[in-house]
Amino acid sequence: MSRYPVFDRAQLQLRPLAERQHDLTLPSHLPHSLPVSRYEHPDLDELVAAISAARQSGRPVLCMIGAHLIKQGLSGSIVELIEKGMVTHVATNGAGIIHDFELAGRGGTSEDVGRYIRRGEFGMWADTGRINAIACEAARNGEGLGEAVGRVIERERFPYRAWSIAAAGWRHGTPVTCHVGIGCDIIHQHPNCDGAALGASSYTDFLIFAQAITELEGGVFLNIGSAVTGPEVYLKALSMARNVARQAGCSLAQFTTAVFDLVPLPDDWRSGTAPKTQAQYYYRPWKTILIRTVADGGRSFYFCGDHRVTLPALCQRLREARSGATRPAA
Repeated sequence: MSRYPVFDRAQLQLRPLAERQHDLTLPSHLPHSLPVSRYEHPDLDELVAAISAARQSGRPVLCMIGAHLIKQGLSGSIVELIEKGMVTHVATNGAGIIHDFELAGRGGTSEDVGRYIRRGEFGMWADTGRINAIACEAARNGEGLGEAVGRVIERERFPYRAWSIAAAGWRHGTPVTCHVGIGCDIIHQHPNCDGAALGASSYTDFLIFAQAITELEGGVFLNIGSAVTGPEVYLKALSMARNVARQAGCSLAQFTTAVFDLVPLPDDWRSGTAPKTQAQYYYRPWKTILIRTVADGGRSFYFCGDHRVTLPALCQRLREARSGATRPAA
């Protein structure tokens, strides 16, 4: 037992999710395979070619996403990439799996933090706490958390499961892994939260992700809207994979990375990271994904812009590449 006082969760009062006003509902979601506004970037076709070549040669395409993508109504784009076999692995953080679960079950997710925090009601939604029970089951069964959530959503036929990334992964045998930071997510507030079970099931997901990274030679790693979890989880998994590859006398260097985000980078970002005296030095996607981990022969691309424009544009270009269609001239 700790010598310090701990919070007694039995004091907490949870409310039904049906009583919450959602900031995001399905009517505001973008449809699957939607037509998109024109987005031009000199490197986008090269990234599409790299993804297409990787899949044609049986190499993996891993996609790490931030929860913000779901809140922007972009679940359909990720589901499409899974269903068409253009990505072989999707990873997200704890908030990502929570928004996915709520959206699949209720058709809405996200809340007005300013409104609910005033009364200590932020995150206190009993229905969402079921993820804690799923984590316990996953830990007992040796499953990953993302895998278990997808299984439950699909097998129990949640009413809006067509929009669920985790369920799409379960249907198609595509790993969807959840990388949790304890204390970061609303379900960690709940009395039924078992930190050991969350740790075990999320760690299984990390090992699933690390195993996928061992196959990255000739493949692609996409980081879309994840400024911390994506770069950090990828960095540790890549170090593990390269450690094993080195022992086998193999290389893990010839692959492509791409970051889609909102932070402007200088035009010469490929020349190296910002000095430590500048705030941009601490922007992990730049130094980790775009520079350090491809320094031995890989390629990297950066696409700055609204995810509701850039991600659907990527999906559309991939559709065109699959069908052999020619884009109209600018």
